[in-house]
Amino acid sequence: MRFPFLLAALACIAPAFAGAAERPNILLILADDLGYSDLGAFGGEIATPSLDRLAESGLQLTRMYAAPTCSPTRAMLMSGTDHHLAGLGTMAEGLQPFQRGKPGYEGYLNQQAHSIAELLQGGGYRTSMVGKWHLGLAPEQGPDRRGFEQSFTLLQGGGVHFKPTPGSTAKIEQITYRENGQPVELPDDFYSTDFYTDKLISYLKAGEGSGKPFFAYAAFTSPHWPLQAPEAYLDKYRGHYDGGYDAVRLARIERMKAKGILPVDFQSAAPLPASKQLPGWDQLDPQRKRIEARKMEIYAAMVDNLDHNIGRLLDYLRQSGQLDNTLIVFMSDNGAAGERHEQFYPAGPDTDNRLENLGRRGSQIDYGLRWAEVSAAPLRLFKGSTAEGGISVPAIVQLPASLRRQGLERGVARVDDLAPTFLALAGLPDPGNQYQGQPKHPITGHSMLPMLEGQGRAEPVMAGELFGSRYYREGNLKLLGLVPWSMPGQPLPPLRWQLFDLSRDRGEQQDLSASQPETLERLKQAWQDYARRVGVVAPPGAGTN
Repeated sequence: MRFPFLLAALACIAPAFAGAAERPNILLILADDLGYSDLGAFGGEIATPSLDRLAESGLQLTRMYAAPTCSPTRAMLMSGTDHHLAGLGTMAEGLQPFQRGKPGYEGYLNQQAHSIAELLQGGGYRTSMVGKWHLGLAPEQGPDRRGFEQSFTLLQGGGVHFKPTPGSTAKIEQITYRENGQPVELPDDFYSTDFYTDKLISYLKAGEGSGKPFFAYAAFTSPHWPLQAPEAYLDKYRGHYDGGYDAVRLARIERMKAKGILPVDFQSAAPLPASKQLPGWDQLDPQRKRIEARKMEIYAAMVDNLDHNIGRLLDYLRQSGQLDNTLIVFMSDNGAAGERHEQFYPAGPDTDNRLENLGRRGSQIDYGLRWAEVSAAPLRLFKGSTAEGGISVPAIVQLPASLRRQGLERGVARVDDLAPTFLALAGLPDPGNQYQGQPKHPITGHSMLPMLEGQGRAEPVMAGELFGSRYYREGNLKLLGLVPWSMPGQPLPPLRWQLFDLSRDRGEQQDLSASQPETLERLKQAWQDYARRVGVVAPPGAGTN
Protein backbone atom coordinates (compact mmCIF):
# COMPACT_ATOMS: atom_id res chain seq x y z
CA MET A 1 0.00 0.00 0.00
CA ARG A 2 1.57 3.32 -1.05
CA PHE A 3 -0.42 5.68 1.14
CA PRO A 4 -0.34 4.52 4.80
CA PHE A 5 -0.44 8.09 6.10
CA LEU A 6 -3.38 8.95 3.90
CA LEU A 7 -5.40 5.87 4.81
CA ALA A 8 -4.93 6.74 8.45
CA ALA A 9 -6.05 10.28 7.74
CA LEU A 10 -9.12 9.04 5.89
CA ALA A 11 -9.97 6.79 8.82
CA CYS A 12 -9.93 9.83 11.10
CA ILE A 13 -12.44 11.65 8.93
CA ALA A 14 -14.59 8.62 8.20
CA PRO A 15 -17.86 10.39 9.12
CA ALA A 16 -17.32 12.85 6.29
CA PHE A 17 -16.75 10.13 3.69
CA ALA A 18 -18.78 7.26 5.15
CA GLY A 19 -20.05 4.99 2.41
CA ALA A 20 -19.34 5.05 -1.31
CA ALA A 21 -21.90 7.78 -1.99
CA GLU A 22 -20.07 10.20 0.35
CA ARG A 23 -16.62 9.72 -1.13
CA PRO A 24 -15.50 13.01 -2.64
CA ASN A 25 -16.20 13.90 -6.24
CA ILE A 26 -13.24 14.94 -8.40
CA LEU A 27 -13.41 17.71 -10.99
CA LEU A 28 -10.26 18.20 -13.07
CA ILE A 29 -10.17 21.28 -15.30
CA LEU A 30 -7.36 21.70 -17.82
CA ALA A 31 -6.74 24.85 -19.82
CA ASP A 32 -4.77 24.65 -23.06
CA ASP A 33 -1.64 26.83 -23.47
CA LEU A 34 -2.60 29.21 -20.64
CA GLY A 35 0.43 31.12 -19.40
CA TYR A 36 1.66 31.41 -15.82
CA SER A 37 0.54 35.02 -15.30
CA ASP A 38 -2.67 35.16 -17.35
CA LEU A 39 -5.17 34.78 -14.50
CA GLY A 40 -6.07 37.65 -12.21
CA ALA A 41 -5.06 35.56 -9.21
CA PHE A 42 -1.60 35.18 -10.75
CA GLY A 43 -1.15 38.88 -11.58
CA GLY A 44 -2.92 39.09 -14.93
CA GLU A 45 -5.17 41.91 -16.10
CA ILE A 46 -7.69 39.58 -17.78
CA ALA A 47 -11.03 39.33 -15.95
CA THR A 48 -11.12 35.86 -14.37
CA PRO A 49 -13.48 36.27 -11.38
CA SER A 50 -14.52 32.61 -11.18
CA LEU A 51 -10.98 31.29 -10.95
CA ASP A 52 -9.91 34.16 -8.72
CA ARG A 53 -12.68 33.26 -6.24
CA LEU A 54 -11.66 29.61 -6.44
CA ALA A 55 -8.09 30.64 -5.59
CA GLU A 56 -9.32 32.72 -2.65
CA SER A 57 -11.38 29.87 -1.23
CA GLY A 58 -8.75 27.22 -1.92
CA LEU A 59 -5.05 26.88 -2.61
CA GLN A 60 -3.08 28.72 -5.25
CA LEU A 61 -0.18 26.49 -6.30
CA THR A 62 2.77 28.65 -7.31
CA ARG A 63 5.17 25.81 -8.17
CA MET A 64 3.08 23.38 -10.20
CA TYR A 65 4.73 21.77 -13.23
CA ALA A 66 3.69 20.05 -16.44
CA ALA A 67 5.50 18.67 -19.47
CA PRO A 68 6.65 21.20 -22.11
CA THR A 69 3.69 20.49 -24.45
CA CYS A 70 0.16 19.19 -24.40
CA SER A 71 0.02 15.46 -25.23
CA PRO A 72 3.02 14.51 -23.03
CA THR A 73 1.33 16.35 -20.15
CA ARG A 74 -1.95 14.55 -20.81
CA ALA A 75 -0.16 11.20 -20.86
CA MET A 76 1.39 11.95 -17.46
CA LEU A 77 -1.94 13.18 -16.13
CA MET A 78 -3.78 10.02 -17.14
CA SER A 79 -1.08 7.51 -16.21
CA GLY A 80 0.67 9.03 -13.21
CA THR A 81 4.04 8.22 -14.74
CA ASP A 82 6.62 9.62 -17.16
CA HIS A 83 5.33 10.29 -20.67
CA HIS A 84 8.25 8.36 -22.20
CA LEU A 85 6.83 5.22 -20.59
CA ALA A 86 3.18 6.04 -21.31
CA GLY A 87 3.54 6.25 -25.10
CA LEU A 88 4.13 9.96 -25.70
CA GLY A 89 7.93 10.09 -25.53
CA THR A 90 7.35 12.82 -28.06
CA MET A 91 4.20 14.25 -29.59
CA ALA A 92 2.75 12.03 -32.31
CA GLU A 93 2.95 15.00 -34.68
CA GLY A 94 6.68 15.35 -33.98
CA LEU A 95 7.72 11.70 -34.12
CA GLN A 96 11.11 11.39 -35.82
CA PRO A 97 12.30 8.44 -37.96
CA PHE A 98 14.84 7.35 -35.34
CA GLN A 99 12.04 7.21 -32.72
CA ARG A 100 9.51 5.18 -34.70
CA GLY A 101 8.84 1.73 -33.33
CA LYS A 102 10.66 2.39 -30.08
CA PRO A 103 8.93 1.54 -26.77
CA GLY A 104 7.24 4.59 -25.31
CA TYR A 105 7.05 6.38 -28.66
CA GLU A 106 3.79 4.86 -29.90
CA GLY A 107 2.17 8.30 -30.24
CA TYR A 108 -0.82 7.37 -28.07
CA LEU A 109 -1.51 6.37 -24.47
CA ASN A 110 -0.18 2.84 -24.62
CA GLN A 111 -1.59 -0.25 -22.94
CA GLN A 112 1.35 -0.42 -20.54
CA ALA A 113 0.15 2.82 -18.96
CA HIS A 114 -2.45 2.97 -16.23
CA SER A 115 -5.49 5.19 -16.80
CA ILE A 116 -6.75 7.11 -13.78
CA ALA A 117 -10.23 7.00 -15.33
CA GLU A 118 -10.10 3.18 -15.43
CA LEU A 119 -8.86 3.01 -11.86
CA LEU A 120 -11.53 5.35 -10.54
CA GLN A 121 -14.26 3.67 -12.57
CA GLY A 122 -13.16 0.31 -11.20
CA GLY A 123 -13.28 1.84 -7.72
CA GLY A 124 -16.93 2.85 -8.03
CA TYR A 125 -16.74 6.29 -9.63
CA ARG A 126 -18.81 7.38 -12.61
CA THR A 127 -16.46 8.92 -15.13
CA SER A 128 -16.96 11.56 -17.80
CA MET A 129 -14.82 13.74 -20.00
CA VAL A 130 -15.21 16.60 -22.45
CA GLY A 131 -12.72 18.44 -24.63
CA LYS A 132 -9.30 17.61 -26.01
CA TRP A 133 -8.10 14.01 -25.83
CA HIS A 134 -4.88 14.11 -27.90
CA LEU A 135 -3.85 10.64 -26.71
CA GLY A 136 -4.69 8.60 -29.80
CA LEU A 137 -6.77 8.82 -32.96
CA ALA A 138 -7.66 5.16 -33.56
CA PRO A 139 -11.02 3.85 -32.26
CA GLU A 140 -9.33 1.54 -29.77
CA GLN A 141 -7.27 4.49 -28.40
CA GLY A 142 -10.13 6.81 -27.47
CA PRO A 143 -11.32 7.88 -24.02
CA ASP A 144 -14.25 5.47 -24.20
CA ARG A 145 -11.67 2.64 -24.20
CA ARG A 146 -9.66 4.04 -21.30
CA GLY A 147 -12.28 4.24 -18.57
CA PHE A 148 -14.59 7.13 -19.46
CA GLU A 149 -18.22 6.07 -19.40
CA GLN A 150 -19.29 9.29 -21.12
CA SER A 151 -17.11 11.44 -23.33
CA PHE A 152 -17.38 14.15 -25.93
CA THR A 153 -13.92 14.80 -27.29
CA LEU A 154 -11.75 16.39 -29.92
CA LEU A 155 -9.23 13.71 -30.83
CA GLN A 156 -6.58 15.99 -32.34
CA GLY A 157 -4.37 18.55 -30.63
CA GLY A 158 -6.18 21.61 -31.96
CA GLY A 159 -8.28 23.21 -34.64
CA VAL A 160 -11.03 25.76 -35.15
CA HIS A 161 -13.13 26.59 -32.10
CA PHE A 162 -16.26 27.06 -34.18
CA LYS A 163 -18.02 24.39 -36.21
CA PRO A 164 -15.73 23.43 -39.12
CA THR A 165 -16.82 24.79 -42.47
CA PRO A 166 -18.36 22.03 -44.63
CA GLY A 167 -16.14 21.22 -47.59
CA SER A 168 -13.18 23.21 -46.35
CA THR A 169 -9.81 21.79 -47.35
CA ALA A 170 -7.88 23.78 -44.73
CA LYS A 171 -5.92 21.58 -42.34
CA ILE A 172 -7.12 23.70 -39.43
CA GLU A 173 -10.67 22.52 -40.20
CA GLN A 174 -9.78 18.81 -40.42
CA ILE A 175 -10.62 17.79 -36.89
CA THR A 176 -12.46 14.83 -35.40
CA TYR A 177 -15.13 14.88 -32.71
CA ARG A 178 -16.46 11.75 -31.06
CA GLU A 179 -19.12 11.15 -28.42
CA ASN A 180 -18.66 7.85 -26.63
CA GLY A 181 -16.51 6.73 -29.55
CA GLN A 182 -19.06 7.58 -32.24
CA PRO A 183 -18.96 10.38 -34.86
CA VAL A 184 -21.16 13.37 -34.05
CA GLU A 185 -22.68 16.32 -35.90
CA LEU A 186 -21.91 19.67 -34.29
CA PRO A 187 -24.62 22.31 -33.92
CA ASP A 188 -24.27 25.41 -36.10
CA ASP A 189 -23.72 27.64 -33.05
CA PHE A 190 -20.91 25.45 -31.72
CA TYR A 191 -18.12 27.21 -29.84
CA SER A 192 -15.75 24.83 -28.13
CA THR A 193 -15.64 26.17 -24.57
CA ASP A 194 -19.38 26.86 -24.36
CA PHE A 195 -20.34 23.49 -25.82
CA TYR A 196 -17.95 21.42 -23.70
CA THR A 197 -19.40 23.05 -20.59
CA ASP A 198 -22.98 22.35 -21.66
CA LYS A 199 -22.08 18.73 -22.38
CA LEU A 200 -20.27 18.10 -19.11
CA ILE A 201 -23.09 19.58 -17.05
CA SER A 202 -25.53 17.34 -18.90
CA TYR A 203 -23.38 14.29 -18.08
CA LEU A 204 -23.21 15.25 -14.42
CA LYS A 205 -26.94 15.87 -14.21
CA ALA A 206 -27.64 12.49 -15.81
CA GLY A 207 -25.66 10.80 -13.04
CA GLU A 208 -27.41 12.50 -10.15
CA GLY A 209 -29.06 9.95 -7.89
CA SER A 210 -26.74 7.13 -8.97
CA GLY A 211 -25.26 6.82 -5.50
CA LYS A 212 -21.76 7.08 -6.98
CA PRO A 213 -19.24 9.91 -6.73
CA PHE A 214 -18.02 11.33 -10.02
CA PHE A 215 -14.70 11.92 -11.72
CA ALA A 216 -15.18 14.62 -14.35
CA TYR A 217 -12.41 15.84 -16.65
CA ALA A 218 -12.95 19.13 -18.51
CA ALA A 219 -10.11 19.41 -21.04
CA PHE A 220 -10.86 22.80 -22.57
CA THR A 221 -9.10 23.76 -25.81
CA SER A 222 -9.06 27.45 -24.93
CA PRO A 223 -6.96 29.57 -25.25
CA HIS A 224 -5.05 27.34 -27.72
CA TRP A 225 -4.49 28.58 -31.26
CA PRO A 226 -6.33 29.65 -33.42
CA LEU A 227 -7.41 32.75 -31.52
CA GLN A 228 -11.19 32.78 -31.85
CA ALA A 229 -13.85 33.99 -29.42
CA PRO A 230 -17.63 34.43 -29.31
CA GLU A 231 -18.84 37.76 -30.67
CA ALA A 232 -19.96 39.00 -27.24
CA TYR A 233 -16.36 38.92 -25.98
CA LEU A 234 -14.45 40.32 -28.95
CA ASP A 235 -14.62 44.01 -28.05
CA LYS A 236 -14.28 43.70 -24.27
CA TYR A 237 -10.51 44.27 -24.28
CA ARG A 238 -10.23 46.94 -26.96
CA GLY A 239 -7.35 49.26 -26.12
CA HIS A 240 -6.10 47.23 -23.17
CA TYR A 241 -2.89 46.21 -24.91
CA ASP A 242 -2.01 49.36 -26.84
CA GLY A 243 0.89 49.99 -24.47
CA GLY A 244 2.76 46.98 -25.81
CA TYR A 245 4.53 43.90 -24.57
CA ASP A 246 6.87 45.36 -21.94
CA ALA A 247 4.23 47.56 -20.27
CA VAL A 248 1.83 44.64 -19.78
CA ARG A 249 4.57 42.26 -18.69
CA LEU A 250 6.05 44.62 -16.10
CA ALA A 251 2.61 45.46 -14.70
CA ARG A 252 1.91 41.75 -14.23
CA ILE A 253 5.19 41.23 -12.41
CA GLU A 254 4.48 44.14 -10.05
CA ARG A 255 1.03 42.73 -9.24
CA MET A 256 2.57 39.31 -8.57
CA LYS A 257 4.95 40.93 -6.10
CA ALA A 258 2.09 42.82 -4.45
CA LYS A 259 0.13 39.55 -4.08
CA GLY A 260 3.10 37.80 -2.50
CA ILE A 261 3.48 35.33 -5.36
CA LEU A 262 6.95 36.74 -6.02
CA PRO A 263 9.40 38.22 -3.53
CA VAL A 264 9.95 41.95 -3.99
CA ASP A 265 13.54 41.35 -5.11
CA PHE A 266 12.64 38.64 -7.66
CA GLN A 267 14.89 38.77 -10.72
CA SER A 268 12.61 38.19 -13.68
CA ALA A 269 13.72 36.53 -16.88
CA ALA A 270 14.77 38.96 -19.56
CA PRO A 271 12.83 38.97 -22.84
CA LEU A 272 14.64 37.65 -25.88
CA PRO A 273 16.77 40.34 -27.57
CA ALA A 274 15.00 42.43 -30.19
CA SER A 275 15.94 41.75 -33.79
CA LYS A 276 14.60 42.20 -37.28
CA GLN A 277 13.01 38.74 -37.05
CA LEU A 278 11.74 39.35 -33.52
CA PRO A 279 11.10 43.07 -33.10
CA GLY A 280 10.26 44.77 -29.86
CA TRP A 281 7.20 46.99 -29.51
CA ASP A 282 9.06 50.21 -30.35
CA GLN A 283 10.29 48.72 -33.63
CA LEU A 284 6.76 48.15 -34.93
CA ASP A 285 4.96 50.61 -37.18
CA PRO A 286 1.49 51.84 -36.09
CA GLN A 287 -0.43 49.31 -38.20
CA ARG A 288 1.62 46.42 -36.92
CA LYS A 289 1.09 47.59 -33.33
CA ARG A 290 -2.65 47.60 -33.91
CA ILE A 291 -2.56 44.04 -35.24
CA GLU A 292 -0.39 42.87 -32.36
CA ALA A 293 -2.63 44.53 -29.77
CA ARG A 294 -5.69 43.00 -31.41
CA LYS A 295 -4.20 39.51 -31.12
CA MET A 296 -3.79 39.90 -27.38
CA GLU A 297 -7.29 41.37 -27.08
CA ILE A 298 -8.70 38.20 -28.63
CA TYR A 299 -6.53 35.98 -26.46
CA ALA A 300 -7.86 37.81 -23.40
CA ALA A 301 -11.41 37.33 -24.69
CA MET A 302 -10.83 33.57 -24.89
CA VAL A 303 -9.49 33.43 -21.33
CA ASP A 304 -12.42 35.56 -20.11
CA ASN A 305 -14.91 33.20 -21.78
CA LEU A 306 -13.07 30.19 -20.34
CA ASP A 307 -13.40 31.66 -16.85
CA HIS A 308 -17.11 32.30 -17.41
CA ASN A 309 -17.68 28.66 -18.33
CA ILE A 310 -15.68 27.39 -15.37
CA GLY A 311 -17.97 29.57 -13.29
CA ARG A 312 -20.93 27.75 -14.82
CA LEU A 313 -19.47 24.40 -13.73
CA LEU A 314 -18.92 25.69 -10.20
CA ASP A 315 -22.45 27.14 -10.09
CA TYR A 316 -23.86 23.75 -11.07
CA LEU A 317 -21.96 22.06 -8.24
CA ARG A 318 -23.08 24.73 -5.78
CA GLN A 319 -26.73 24.61 -6.81
CA SER A 320 -26.82 20.81 -6.82
CA GLY A 321 -25.31 20.66 -3.33
CA GLN A 322 -22.14 18.87 -4.47
CA LEU A 323 -19.56 21.63 -4.18
CA ASP A 324 -18.51 20.95 -0.58
CA ASN A 325 -17.80 17.30 -1.34
CA THR A 326 -15.77 17.90 -4.50
CA LEU A 327 -12.04 18.13 -5.05
CA ILE A 328 -11.49 20.74 -7.77
CA VAL A 329 -8.16 20.94 -9.59
CA PHE A 330 -7.49 23.58 -12.22
CA MET A 331 -4.24 23.90 -14.19
CA SER A 332 -2.78 24.60 -17.60
CA ASP A 333 -1.22 21.84 -19.68
CA ASN A 334 2.07 23.68 -20.39
CA GLY A 335 3.53 27.16 -20.58
CA ALA A 336 2.41 29.95 -22.88
CA ALA A 337 2.50 29.10 -26.60
CA GLY A 338 5.00 31.04 -28.67
CA GLU A 339 5.14 28.72 -31.68
CA ARG A 340 4.05 29.76 -35.18
CA HIS A 341 1.31 27.37 -36.18
CA GLU A 342 1.11 28.78 -39.70
CA GLN A 343 4.33 26.88 -40.43
CA PHE A 344 2.36 23.64 -40.09
CA TYR A 345 -1.15 24.90 -40.86
CA PRO A 346 -0.67 27.39 -43.72
CA ALA A 347 -3.51 29.78 -44.50
CA GLY A 348 -5.82 28.61 -47.26
CA PRO A 349 -8.26 30.27 -49.67
CA ASP A 350 -10.95 30.39 -46.96
CA THR A 351 -8.71 32.15 -44.42
CA ASP A 352 -9.73 35.72 -43.59
CA ASN A 353 -7.07 37.39 -41.48
CA ARG A 354 -8.12 40.98 -42.15
CA LEU A 355 -7.86 43.07 -39.01
CA GLU A 356 -11.64 43.47 -38.78
CA ASN A 357 -12.16 39.69 -38.91
CA LEU A 358 -9.50 38.57 -36.44
CA GLY A 359 -11.01 36.32 -33.78
CA ARG A 360 -14.02 35.42 -35.89
CA ARG A 361 -14.80 32.47 -38.15
CA GLY A 362 -12.24 32.12 -40.88
CA SER A 363 -9.39 33.82 -39.03
CA GLN A 364 -6.29 31.82 -38.20
CA ILE A 365 -3.76 33.54 -35.98
CA ASP A 366 -1.41 32.95 -33.05
CA TYR A 367 -0.59 35.74 -30.63
CA GLY A 368 3.12 35.27 -31.20
CA LEU A 369 6.28 34.83 -29.22
CA ARG A 370 6.35 38.32 -27.69
CA TRP A 371 2.91 37.96 -26.12
CA ALA A 372 3.89 34.46 -25.00
CA GLU A 373 6.74 36.07 -23.06
CA VAL A 374 4.12 38.27 -21.41
CA SER A 375 1.94 35.28 -20.51
CA ALA A 376 4.98 33.43 -19.14
CA ALA A 377 6.05 36.37 -16.94
CA PRO A 378 8.21 36.40 -14.89
CA LEU A 379 9.69 33.15 -16.15
CA ARG A 380 12.08 32.24 -18.94
CA LEU A 381 10.91 31.05 -22.37
CA PHE A 382 7.64 29.27 -23.11
CA LYS A 383 5.89 26.12 -24.33
CA GLY A 384 8.12 23.50 -25.92
CA SER A 385 11.12 24.24 -23.70
CA THR A 386 12.21 22.78 -20.38
CA ALA A 387 12.95 26.26 -19.02
CA GLU A 388 10.64 27.44 -16.23
CA GLY A 389 8.36 29.30 -18.63
CA GLY A 390 7.74 26.11 -20.58
CA ILE A 391 6.84 23.80 -17.72
CA SER A 392 5.57 26.05 -14.88
CA VAL A 393 1.79 26.39 -14.97
CA PRO A 394 -0.89 28.24 -13.00
CA ALA A 395 -2.78 25.84 -10.74
CA ILE A 396 -5.60 26.10 -8.19
CA VAL A 397 -6.89 23.37 -5.89
CA GLN A 398 -9.98 23.45 -3.71
CA LEU A 399 -10.26 20.50 -1.34
CA PRO A 400 -13.56 19.11 -0.07
CA ALA A 401 -14.93 21.25 2.78
CA SER A 402 -13.84 18.83 5.50
CA LEU A 403 -10.18 19.19 4.44
CA ARG A 404 -10.20 22.71 3.04
CA ARG A 405 -7.61 25.37 3.66
CA GLN A 406 -6.71 28.59 1.86
CA GLY A 407 -3.62 30.46 0.75
CA LEU A 408 -0.53 30.31 -1.41
CA GLU A 409 0.96 26.83 -1.59
CA ARG A 410 4.64 26.95 -2.50
CA GLY A 411 5.30 23.23 -2.45
CA VAL A 412 6.60 21.64 -5.65
CA ALA A 413 4.30 19.26 -7.54
CA ARG A 414 3.88 17.99 -11.09
CA VAL A 415 1.06 16.74 -13.24
CA ASP A 416 1.95 13.06 -12.70
CA ASP A 417 1.19 13.60 -9.00
CA LEU A 418 -2.51 14.04 -9.77
CA ALA A 419 -3.35 10.36 -10.36
CA PRO A 420 -1.98 9.16 -7.00
CA THR A 421 -3.63 12.16 -5.32
CA PHE A 422 -7.01 11.16 -6.74
CA LEU A 423 -6.54 7.55 -5.68
CA ALA A 424 -5.54 8.65 -2.21
CA LEU A 425 -8.56 10.90 -1.75
CA ALA A 426 -10.86 8.17 -3.10
CA GLY A 427 -9.37 5.64 -0.67
CA LEU A 428 -8.26 3.38 -3.49
CA PRO A 429 -5.01 1.38 -3.46
CA ASP A 430 -2.03 1.89 -5.69
CA PRO A 431 -2.48 -0.68 -8.51
CA GLY A 432 1.23 -1.45 -8.68
CA ASN A 433 2.62 -2.98 -11.86
CA GLN A 434 -0.57 -4.59 -13.17
CA TYR A 435 -4.28 -3.97 -13.61
CA GLN A 436 -6.89 -6.63 -14.31
CA GLY A 437 -4.13 -9.12 -15.00
CA GLN A 438 -2.32 -6.89 -17.52
CA PRO A 439 1.23 -5.64 -16.87
CA LYS A 440 1.53 -1.89 -16.35
CA HIS A 441 4.18 0.69 -15.66
CA PRO A 442 3.84 1.58 -11.96
CA ILE A 443 2.59 5.00 -10.96
CA THR A 444 5.69 7.04 -10.15
CA GLY A 445 4.03 10.32 -9.15
CA HIS A 446 3.43 10.99 -5.47
CA SER A 447 0.23 12.00 -3.72
CA MET A 448 -0.04 15.75 -3.15
CA LEU A 449 -2.59 15.31 -0.38
CA PRO A 450 -0.21 15.80 2.58
CA MET A 451 1.04 19.01 0.95
CA LEU A 452 -2.50 20.20 0.18
CA GLU A 453 -3.54 19.52 3.77
CA GLY A 454 -0.69 21.72 5.03
CA GLN A 455 1.48 18.91 6.38
CA GLY A 456 4.15 19.31 3.72
CA ARG A 457 6.05 16.60 1.91
CA ALA A 458 9.54 16.01 0.63
CA GLU A 459 10.10 17.86 -2.61
CA PRO A 460 10.16 15.32 -5.42
CA VAL A 461 13.10 14.81 -7.73
CA MET A 462 11.85 15.71 -11.20
CA ALA A 463 13.30 15.12 -14.64
CA GLY A 464 12.08 15.48 -18.18
CA GLU A 465 12.90 15.66 -21.87
CA LEU A 466 11.11 16.73 -25.02
CA PHE A 467 12.42 17.57 -28.50
CA GLY A 468 15.94 17.11 -27.14
CA SER A 469 15.63 19.73 -24.38
CA ARG A 470 15.89 18.33 -20.90
CA TYR A 471 16.07 19.08 -17.19
CA TYR A 472 16.78 17.45 -13.85
CA ARG A 473 15.63 18.99 -10.59
CA GLU A 474 16.89 17.99 -7.16
CA GLY A 475 15.56 20.20 -4.39
CA ASN A 476 16.08 23.76 -5.61
CA LEU A 477 18.91 22.83 -7.98
CA LYS A 478 17.90 22.59 -11.61
CA LEU A 479 20.08 21.21 -14.37
CA LEU A 480 18.84 22.60 -17.68
CA GLY A 481 19.85 21.55 -21.18
CA LEU A 482 18.17 23.49 -23.98
CA VAL A 483 18.53 22.53 -27.64
CA PRO A 484 20.23 25.53 -29.26
CA TRP A 485 18.65 27.24 -32.24
CA SER A 486 20.28 26.73 -35.63
CA MET A 487 19.59 27.64 -39.26
CA PRO A 488 17.31 25.18 -41.07
CA GLY A 489 19.30 22.36 -42.63
CA GLN A 490 22.33 23.01 -40.41
CA PRO A 491 23.44 20.58 -37.66
CA LEU A 492 22.55 21.52 -34.12
CA PRO A 493 25.34 23.01 -32.01
CA PRO A 494 26.38 20.96 -28.98
CA LEU A 495 23.90 20.97 -26.12
CA ARG A 496 24.82 23.48 -23.45
CA TRP A 497 24.11 22.51 -19.86
CA GLN A 498 23.22 25.19 -17.31
CA LEU A 499 22.71 25.02 -13.56
CA PHE A 500 20.35 27.20 -11.53
CA ASP A 501 19.34 27.57 -7.88
CA LEU A 502 15.59 28.10 -8.17
CA SER A 503 15.26 29.17 -4.54
CA ARG A 504 17.04 32.40 -5.50
CA ASP A 505 16.80 32.44 -9.28
CA ARG A 506 13.59 31.03 -10.69
CA GLY A 507 14.01 33.44 -13.58
CA GLU A 508 17.04 31.33 -14.59
CA GLN A 509 19.37 34.28 -15.03
CA GLN A 510 22.45 33.20 -13.03
CA ASP A 511 24.14 30.11 -14.49
CA LEU A 512 26.11 28.31 -11.76
CA SER A 513 27.65 25.62 -13.97
CA ALA A 514 31.12 27.20 -14.02
CA SER A 515 31.24 27.82 -10.26
CA GLN A 516 29.83 24.40 -9.28
CA PRO A 517 31.37 21.91 -11.75
CA GLU A 518 31.07 18.91 -9.43
CA THR A 519 27.35 19.52 -8.89
CA LEU A 520 26.93 19.97 -12.63
CA GLU A 521 28.56 16.62 -13.39
CA ARG A 522 26.63 14.82 -10.64
CA LEU A 523 23.27 16.07 -11.94
CA LYS A 524 24.26 15.29 -15.53
CA GLN A 525 24.89 11.70 -14.45
CA ALA A 526 21.54 11.65 -12.64
CA TRP A 527 19.82 12.88 -15.80
CA GLN A 528 21.52 10.16 -17.86
CA ASP A 529 20.32 7.54 -15.36
CA TYR A 530 16.78 8.93 -15.69
CA ALA A 531 16.97 8.90 -19.50
CA ARG A 532 18.00 5.25 -19.53
CA ARG A 533 15.32 4.33 -16.99
CA VAL A 534 12.43 5.83 -18.97
CA GLY A 535 13.82 5.08 -22.43
CA VAL A 536 14.57 8.52 -23.87
CA VAL A 537 15.44 8.00 -27.55
CA ALA A 538 18.07 10.51 -28.65
CA PRO A 539 19.14 11.17 -32.26
CA PRO A 540 21.71 8.68 -33.57
CA GLY A 541 25.13 9.56 -32.26
CA ALA A 542 23.81 12.14 -29.80
CA GLY A 543 23.50 9.83 -26.81
CA THR A 544 22.00 11.22 -23.61
CA ASN A 545 24.95 13.41 -22.58
